[in-house]
Amino acid sequence: MAHPRQTPLPPGSTIGVFGSGQLGRMLAIEARRMGYRIHTFSPERNSPTGQIADFEYAAAYDDTAAVRSFIRGVDALTFEFENVPSLVAETAEDEGVPVRPSGPILHAAQNRQREKSLLSQAGLPVTPHRFVTDTSELKEAVNEIGFPAILKTAAFGYDGKGQTRIERDTRLDSAWNSLGRQPCVLEAFVNFERELSIVAARGQNGDFAAYPLVENRHVNHILDVTIAPADEEPAVTQEAERLACQLCDFLELTGVLCIEFFCLPDTSADKDPTASESQSTGRLLINEIAPRPHNSGHWTIEGAVTSQFEQQLRTVSGLAPGSTDQLRPAVMLNLLGDLWQNGEPDWQALLAFSNVKLHLYGKHEPRPGRKMGHLTVTAATTAEALEMGLQARAALQRD
Repeated sequence: MAHPRQTPLPPGSTIGVFGSGQLGRMLAIEARRMGYRIHTFSPERNSPTGQIADFEYAAAYDDTAAVRSFIRGVDALTFEFENVPSLVAETAEDEGVPVRPSGPILHAAQNRQREKSLLSQAGLPVTPHRFVTDTSELKEAVNEIGFPAILKTAAFGYDGKGQTRIERDTRLDSAWNSLGRQPCVLEAFVNFERELSIVAARGQNGDFAAYPLVENRHVNHILDVTIAPADEEPAVTQEAERLACQLCDFLELTGVLCIEFFCLPDTSADKDPTASESQSTGRLLINEIAPRPHNSGHWTIEGAVTSQFEQQLRTVSGLAPGSTDQLRPAVMLNLLGDLWQNGEPDWQALLAFSNVKLHLYGKHEPRPGRKMGHLTVTAATTAEALEMGLQARAALQRD
């Protein structure tokens, strides 16, 4: 999957980004700081990334001529989100421009079935699951998996979209119809203790670096708060880093990757006290992966020596990853469009909190559930950071 080793790209080089949302915007901010140029390609104009980038190319992703013209103007390519047609990576290969992460990795991450298959091939722990393409296969899968279960579309699912819960009294035909009668993955319902994630990076020479494991808390299937670091026993954090390294090496990744985990309850009361701390705890199951910076890694902008976006820029440019050491305990809180329901949020009240950092994404239309920005708070403890962050976010809401 990997490209041949290439000389790292120096400042002044141009990085092309397919996609133009907030992840590309924060990459572009880091690129400007470090002297790199960013070109972005998406169907949108005046996009979050385009507002910061050196050049914004607005065209359809399946416009082969436009894609080829864009690629010829950059030194390396990366992606801001997964759902970019595979012809983009293929065209880049034709033009001799490195794609980081590679096209096959992008292709696998676009589809839950391909992703689950890849993780299984890598020997990584995943939720029990079955692939289904019609109602008869769904009935067979339910008989094998049991109740409750979660039925998810194989493609285009995020923030809780494209999935439904299957209970004993659920009409399977109705559940199948509600997801558009398209290929799906049926997953066993996991009675997990908490959701965790880890962001890691791997350079073109195989250098690996992982940020601390973090805890994610969701509201309505959308990430609400990330707490860094997670309050977990060392064996779990070591296992998460080991699994991340195993996956990055299996993929021959050059770039940044996030792994979301379900952490199962600790049932090791009778654990052998002579067992090594480095042995698997068996408490982590991989929920999904994202071969790019991730919402749960935004805290790294203020909370780590190297942000996940600098890390993306470094690895895409062929440089070794930077230090992932955490500077202080940190909390990230998402700002959704719901905050605008009574008018413009009270920014003055928010900014009265001296230790709170505001990031807005330049989106023009606030909608319920839409990620408009985030807050980061660093403090002496995660508990202190969380308390301050929740107070600051509440201060935004107008009566």
